[in-house]
This record gives sequence, structure tokens and C-alpha cells, in this order.
Amino acid sequence: MAADARNLTEKPVPEAPAGPAPAAAEEPTAAHPARRASRVPPPPDGGPPAFAAPAHLPLPDATGPREATTRLVAHGCWYPSADPAGLRVAYICDRGGVPQLWVGPADGDEAHLLDTEPDPVQEVSWSPDGRWIAYTTAPGGGEHTRVLCVRPDGTDRRLLAGAEPGSSAHLGCWAHDGSAVAITVAVPTAAPAPPYAEAEPGPPGWQHRDGDAVLLGGTPHTESGPAGSAPLTASAGLRDRHTAAQAGFGDGLSAYLIDPDGVAAPVLLAAEQDAATLRVCDLSRDGELALLRRGPRGRREAVVIRTTDHATTCVVPVADGDPWIGRFSPRADTLWLRSDAHREFAVLLAAALDPAGQPRAWSVAAERADSDLELLHVDHDGGTAVLAWNVRGVSEVEVRDTHPSATAGPVTGPPRRVPLPHQVVTRIVDAGPRRLVLALSGSQRRPGVWWLPEGVALVRTPWSSRDEDSVPPGRPPVRPVQLSLTARDGLPLHGWYYRAPGRGPGEPAPCVIHLHGGPEEQERPVLNPLYHEILGRGLDIFAPDVRGSSGYGRSFVDADLGRGRFAALDDVADCAGHAVLAGPADPARLAVMGRSYGGYLTFASLVWHPDLFRTGVAVCGMSDFATFFEGTEPWIAQSAAHKYGHPERDRELLHALSPMSRIDALRAPVLAVHGEHDTNVPPGESEQFVRAARERGLTAELLTLRDEGHEFLRADNRRLFRRAAADWLQRHLSG
Repeated sequence: MAADARNLTEKPVPEAPAGPAPAAAEEPTAAHPARRASRVPPPPDGGPPAFAAPAHLPLPDATGPREATTRLVAHGCWYPSADPAGLRVAYICDRGGVPQLWVGPADGDEAHLLDTEPDPVQEVSWSPDGRWIAYTTAPGGGEHTRVLCVRPDGTDRRLLAGAEPGSSAHLGCWAHDGSAVAITVAVPTAAPAPPYAEAEPGPPGWQHRDGDAVLLGGTPHTESGPAGSAPLTASAGLRDRHTAAQAGFGDGLSAYLIDPDGVAAPVLLAAEQDAATLRVCDLSRDGELALLRRGPRGRREAVVIRTTDHATTCVVPVADGDPWIGRFSPRADTLWLRSDAHREFAVLLAAALDPAGQPRAWSVAAERADSDLELLHVDHDGGTAVLAWNVRGVSEVEVRDTHPSATAGPVTGPPRRVPLPHQVVTRIVDAGPRRLVLALSGSQRRPGVWWLPEGVALVRTPWSSRDEDSVPPGRPPVRPVQLSLTARDGLPLHGWYYRAPGRGPGEPAPCVIHLHGGPEEQERPVLNPLYHEILGRGLDIFAPDVRGSSGYGRSFVDADLGRGRFAALDDVADCAGHAVLAGPADPARLAVMGRSYGGYLTFASLVWHPDLFRTGVAVCGMSDFATFFEGTEPWIAQSAAHKYGHPERDRELLHALSPMSRIDALRAPVLAVHGEHDTNVPPGESEQFVRAARERGLTAELLTLRDEGHEFLRADNRRLFRRAAADWLQRHLSG
């Protein structure tokens, strides 16, 4: 649907039928008036219908202590959102043992808990008028999320979306006047999957990526797009989405504007069937344009629609990573976009827009060689852009003035560097006029929130953890060093090596090869309590970025697609060998460990390289792609089919890549860890590997964490996991 609006409907959602208000603590049911939200009929051109609009559900005020008491001295604070004046900051903090919603003054320490419920909080957004704080929670620690809102004083808490069984709700942006918040509702589709669509031929120089096409390489850029390519308009380089997506895997997604006061009926912005993601990233000040991000990972798109007629005015490929991909200027005459369209690395693109929302011309407003633009923030007045660049895992932040040019379109001024006290920045938001709030993390410091007054150095908020509390007493934090190596096929690889305290520079040490998830994630030099638990047992850690990781260009991300995954498995062995040569790691005392995709690599490395590792710890990993596709979330399946292979068309390849297909080669003892509510990678993936290992007379254990999903979010469970993993590794690597 690149050039039309067949999947976008313009019909508003009428108000829900009148009826008695539900009791404060009552769960909504299909028979209750709160659930009888009006449905949107199918659009006349035959596009998919929108799903039922969410209805407000009043909730009781959260009970429990609201003072700044804490059970965790060393806590993290992240995902800040400031009030319009920049005096207070809402944020996520785990000082009570689970990520919860807190609010505190930017320059004071009187922080207060706003929601005492145990459901982990994932995102936070303060309304532009200061009246509401919207946030997402994951009930039971699982993967399905809800969107709630609460007054800044903790009263009038209400559920906005996500109460329906099996559904999820995802937070989008606010309308600029604070009258509504954008929310995407995801409902699993039950329709049978149609045959997988084959790729169509692309123009010369394009490389096919499982049905989609992305031009690789940093070609010169013109006002309309890369040299030799079509302009970045609604149809440039793109075909109808349903020839590129794995149809039949995704959820039904509907994006609404919802009035938190519950006075106005929800208004439908966009609807897509069989989709992976759909997020409303920005609305123009007059409400006539909306910027959406859609598509599975590896094939994200930015879409601009007119809200008046829901016509699509622009579709542009964008990079994975931070979902807040861009912003309109105050007059909606410029679109700023973080994108890797037709390029190896993400840059800042700018487009001058005509009154109808059509781009007149595109230009590159900021770029760096061999570095991704990772975060983009444009201030409320549109005069300043703050850019965070990913330089081989370390963040560099700069501020640029934005202004129009008569000849070059929207441009930015020279960069002004912002010195960082941490190595990685994870979020940048406004904090009133000419102030910013940043979420930072580093290898020797807990995640914290810092604010930046105009022309002043970054200042840590008093309620963020102190640096001296980052690790337990007597255990100093370890700063890693970056190692580079060359894989057996010549591909450059990088990683971070952590040396256990107290060991001499040349003393061989037992070493754990730790593999991140994704596979598109990237190993970053941030404080990881698991690492420090392992390092405290006298074990080194080498955490590499094997092919498929982000941060090194689009070609590196795509290097593990399809049969390229066999080379990724070789990368693990090559990294282990380099840890021995450059670490120095003891070649007789190596272990492999990872979470999510890293858990898959752990299972796979133990059976592909059975004599290399003495033991392994696999966390939430896939062991058989056939059972994984049968049990995972629809949106995960859609992205996974692009990354690993289609479960029907590529069945033989997926079988060959599955660790269970080589279980007879397993020699080493293995510990598997899983969250009981994990629906991304179902717990059965760990269970079947452990069961098969035991049937072959091998040592294998399974640790199932209660009330956890794919991420382990509760302090007691995290502590149990860290100690169990470190105990296992120490026991099997000693001697």
C-alpha cells in the first residue's frame, strides 16, 4: 500500500453506548457496557476493517506508600518525560524492586511513586498541557501491554486501552494541545495465512532482502534522493506492502486518538491487518498530518498521512532502533526524519513539505561516516535538533540549530558537542524552554536521569543512583576494553572484554562468551549486574557483536539472513578464539551464554562446536524453529520469518539451523533459564532442549522464573537468576 490508503480508513469511531459505570475494580467483559465500544465498518474500497475502539475503564487510586522509600539502594532510573515547565520529571524506576512510575523535581530529591501496582512499567509520556501522565504496563510481567493514564498527583488513574483478552496497547505521541493521546491497539488475527509472496524484480543495484529491497552502500545524495535512484516519495523503491510482508503472521493494528478525560469518542487514525508494528510518532500542530512508523524489524517504514482524508503522502524506509523516528516542524512545512533509506548508516533527513503534506525535496541535514544516528530530538519550537550518534557502541551527542534555506531546503547549523558523564544515552526529551532531560547509562554507573540547562553542563537528578552505589561494596565496577577481530571469512567483528578484578594482565582466566539478543541488538558498554556477578567469581567476559548486530551498517545487520546464520555460528567460535589470543582467556575453561537470540546462539554453539565450550547458560532461547514459530507472538513471527526463514518455504533451512536437529552432538552441561509468561520465545523451547539433553545422560537444568516474561524485571527474580547463572558457571569452569 505504499502509494495509496487502502489500509487506512477515515471513519471516526462513535461514542460507546451509554450504560452504568463499572465498579472501580471490575475487569471489563464482553457483556459489560465498558466493552461495547462501537465498531468501524469496512471501508468501501474493501480494505481491512478497524478493530473495536478501546473504552475507558476507571481504576482505583494506587494504594501503598508514595514517599521516596526504597528497598534497593542501587537502583536505575530511565525513560524520563518532563512536565511543560520542566520543573518535574516522570520516569521509570526500579527502586521498589520492579520498574514503576515515579515523579520527582528536576533539581530536588522528593520523588514520589505514582502507581504502586506490581505490573512493570515500560514507557512514560507527560501530556503537553501538564494534566496527565500516560504510561504502558505489562500485566504479570508478560508481553501484552496496557496503556494507562494518571494525574501528576497520583489520582484519577484509568485504563485507556489493552483490557481486552489477548490484545495489547502501545503508547504513541500526544496531540500538541494535550487533548488526546495516540494509542495503537493490537488484536491477533485469526485468518489463515495466504501463500508467501515472492519478491518482484528490483531496479539495477538493489539487493533483495526476502521480498523487500534496500539499496546498500553510501551513494552520493541529491535533493530528491540518492544519486541514480527515485525520489523518496510515496512509492519510491517500494511495492505494495502485501508483496513484501509475510502475510498471515501479524496482528490487526488500529491507531486511535483517545481523549484521556473520556469526553470525546476515540478517533481512528489508521488501521492495518496482518501487521507487525504501527506507532503514531508525531502529529502536526494543526492535527492535519500524522507521522507513523510501521512494519517488522529490518523493514521499518515512516508513513505520513493526512488526517482529513487519510491519504498517504510519503513512505520512506527507516532504521530499526528507537521508535521515535522523526518530527514535524511547528508549521508542518518541514519533516525531520532519522532514516537509513538507501544508505548503510542512519542519517538525519529533512523534507520541505507542501501544504498538502507532500515532500517537495529531500536533503541530508546531518550524517557521519560509519556511525548511525541513533536518537533524534527536535525541540518544541522547532529551532534546535539534538542528535545522538552511535560510534561503535558509545554515544556522542550534539546540538544543531535548524532553519530553512532558500536553495538547499531545511538545513542544520554547525554541531555543538555535549560532553557525557556516561557512555550511552538512551532518551532525550524537552524539559521546559531551552532545557533537556537525558537518560544515560554507562559501564560503571547505574542508569540515571540528567538534565541540561541551556549552556550548562549535565547535572544528575538527586533521585538517580549515586555512582558509589553502582555495585555492591568491595566489588569495584569494571570498565571494558573494546576488542576487534576478523572472522574466518574476512568480516570485521568487534566486542567488549571485561577483565575480572585482581587478575594479572597475563594470567589466563576462565572466560564467558556472552551473546546479546535481537539479533539486531548491539553490545553496549553499560553497567550489567549480571556481568559484575560473574566477574566477582573470578571469570572474565567477552561480549562480542557477531554478524546481524546493529551499529555497524545495514550490510552487517543483513549478513546473517538465511544461510548467513551458519556464518554467525562460526563467528561465535572465532570470537572465543580471539578471547584466548587477546583476552587472555584460558582455552580449556570457556563457556557460552546469551539471552533471547543469544540464547539460541548458546544452544546452537554447544551443538555446532561441542568441544569448544565447557558449559553453557541459555536464557529465553529458541531451540527449534518449527516449535518457535508455532508458539510465538504473531508480530514476532512476521519479523522472524524475514530474519531466519519462512516456516513453510524454508522448512529445511530452519531445521538445519535448529539446535534440536543436532542434539546428539551435545557434550557439555547446560543451564536453561526462562520466564514462565514468555510469549516471545515460549518456555517450551528451553524445556525440550533440557529434556533431550537429560535423555542422553547429560547434565541439564531448567530454572523457570515466576511472574516474568521475556525480560526479567522483578528484583528478586533478577537476583535469583544472576546468582544461579554465576554459580553454574563458576562450578563448571573451576579447576
